[in-house]
Amino acid sequence: MTDNASPAQPSRRSHILRLGVFAGFLAVLFYLVAVARVIDVDAVRGVISAAGPAAPLVYVVVSAALGAVFVPGPLLAAASGFLFGPVIGTFATLGATVGTATITSLVGRRAGRESARGLLGADRADRLDAQIARRGLWAVVGQRFVPGISDALASYVFGAFGVPLWQMAVGAFIGSAPRAFVYTALGASIGEFSAPLAYTAIGVWCVTAVIGAFAAHRGWRAWRGHRTPETDTRAPKSE
Repeated sequence: MTDNASPAQPSRRSHILRLGVFAGFLAVLFYLVAVARVIDVDAVRGVISAAGPAAPLVYVVVSAALGAVFVPGPLLAAASGFLFGPVIGTFATLGATVGTATITSLVGRRAGRESARGLLGADRADRLDAQIARRGLWAVVGQRFVPGISDALASYVFGAFGVPLWQMAVGAFIGSAPRAFVYTALGASIGEFSAPLAYTAIGVWCVTAVIGAFAAHRGWRAWRGHRTPETDTRAPKSE
């Protein structure tokens, strides 16, 4: 018994250590970029605007990379609206959002997938994979509607738990569309001094926040309802 159990301990500790180092790295990165603001967004905006007709494409590439290192999405989207207007800016913001989701998902999968499966165990990991296959896309969409959650951080976690890349890309596009319009339109309204555009953006944000809160509450209740029958069916067996 002891011979079989002892080899598993170092493996589990190594998984915890690896995930801890990854989480610590993301925390430091988040502090430096989102809190300490070591990246000058205004300077980046100047570089993008100097690209001329190719500026929207340059924005998509640069903003996708900046979003992956936790530059706040609303700042990037507002810059897009200020530079390109509400229509082109919204599509540029969505392109960058999908790019960020792709980058963070790939990094999360590479850095944490093996350790996450090791900590969960084979049976739980297989059950989680089955859940992701059925509901992974809508989990990504739902997360984008819930206010106050870092999209980049959530995408790193989704990647670590094995959400497929296509689900990340499509889910990010669908779920981020309302907020992409909101923050891009607000940035455009600053540049064009358009009060109706700003009011429209604020209205869309309020509706999105309400839908996100309702979806989160309903998802929590569904999860609890799914857990309760499990515990009920297992109780007689233990007796």
